[in-house]
Amino acid sequence: MIDLAKMELWFATGSQHLYGNETLKTVAVHANEIAGELAKSKHIPLSIVHKPVLTTHDAITQLCTAANASSNCVGVIAWMHTFSPAKMWLSGLRLLAKPILHLHTQFNRDLPWDSIDMDFMNLNQSAHGDREFGYMTTRLGLNRKVVVGYWQDDEVHARIGAWSRAAAAWSDLQHLKIARFGDNMREVAVTEGDKVEAQARFGYSVNGFGVGDLVASVKAVPAAEIDRLVAEYDQRYSMAEPLREGGSRRVALRDAAAIELGLRALLGNGGFHAFTDTFQDLHGLQQLPGIAVQRLMADGYGFGAEGDWKTAALVRAMKVMSSGLAGGTSFMEDYTYDFGRPAKVLGAHMLEVCPTIAAKTPSCEIHPLSIGGKSDPVRLVFTAPAGPAVNASVVQIGNRFRMIVNEVEVVKPDRDLPRLPVARAVWVPEPDLATAAAAWIHAGGAHHTGFSQSLSTEHLQDFADMADVEFLIIDQGTQLRQFRNELRWNAAAYLTK
Repeated sequence: MIDLAKMELWFATGSQHLYGNETLKTVAVHANEIAGELAKSKHIPLSIVHKPVLTTHDAITQLCTAANASSNCVGVIAWMHTFSPAKMWLSGLRLLAKPILHLHTQFNRDLPWDSIDMDFMNLNQSAHGDREFGYMTTRLGLNRKVVVGYWQDDEVHARIGAWSRAAAAWSDLQHLKIARFGDNMREVAVTEGDKVEAQARFGYSVNGFGVGDLVASVKAVPAAEIDRLVAEYDQRYSMAEPLREGGSRRVALRDAAAIELGLRALLGNGGFHAFTDTFQDLHGLQQLPGIAVQRLMADGYGFGAEGDWKTAALVRAMKVMSSGLAGGTSFMEDYTYDFGRPAKVLGAHMLEVCPTIAAKTPSCEIHPLSIGGKSDPVRLVFTAPAGPAVNASVVQIGNRFRMIVNEVEVVKPDRDLPRLPVARAVWVPEPDLATAAAAWIHAGGAHHTGFSQSLSTEHLQDFADMADVEFLIIDQGTQLRQFRNELRWNAAAYLTK
């Protein structure tokens, strides 16, 4: 489990000395109470750290500088209790490198209609104090989230919580190392890209390794460790007869366990939390990593098949965002269609779908792969449960990166799939397959995606805003003509960036 509670959000309250010390004392009490309420919220998994009320240019600049320097701080929540002249914020906001959320609230929910006077008005000025702050953030062109509502409302907490998860993923990406075993699948376009530009934009680094490095790590695994892991497989999964103790393919299960242990050792020793491989470069491995990749994803690793490092990074970010939420998150691929009514997508991959999206205990099986020229690989087979989900893709479009998200409804397969030996999910895309697929293709979305039954569009849009990348949503309201116009407008807008 990825521990989000170790990450901090700093709660910063703006005011000024114009109103006197007694007012500032009250502001501090109110701000502390709001921060405490957010800290207790079931929706916000990160720690909330209340900071002293900010009333001067120097104090604001020092807080923003300290936030940048703090390894624990992943974002700042800003609220103007009174009127805080925004020129005091100018230098600090220009320096701030952490994500910022503007909370537009006020301490009191209701107006005290019978007793309200100018003292009350001077104290409770968020209605126009936050507008002053909003002008400055807009003037500076800062990407930020604005949440409006009463600070005790569940909806406000949920929106802050979504942003906090995106901030955690953004912070994680700044230090993410991706190991690439082999190159991209030959002649494939969408999995290529500029790794230097990706590091400049997202923070993660992509490092290439020969498959021989992985083979050496696999060969170094002690037999006793393989015994231990195979016993874990037996206990955790429904084991197919050929893979059971004494079965005809038991050796293949041990080979798969050795690959998992070798992968874990290499990734762990190098500090990697995402990786790729490709079936075209397996020299020295007995089989393509199947169950190994699935189980590593279940533990929070990002993965991309066929050398797809952009999707590996996206899956890792989605794993961080979804930590502790119900449902699962996985590498996925739109594989084939059912053009019935309603039209559906069968999502799967050759082997590598994460068991966090399994509806019930996965079956551990072995089947031919028919490509790759290696021994039959061991994999976990299961079906995802019904319910809402999102599919997301990050692609590089010329001078920029673009995130495309399609909201989908996972459904139970019309019938059993007894001859399909891979993990899968069946879904109906919003608003329908014809519109969604056309919009996705017009946008240049990849065939590989990050799939999640934990996350919402809001999580992913907050993340895209932090990365300052183009964001496109395909949902119930999508109309293809308008969507294509949005693509044209975005192309023009990004020429000026």
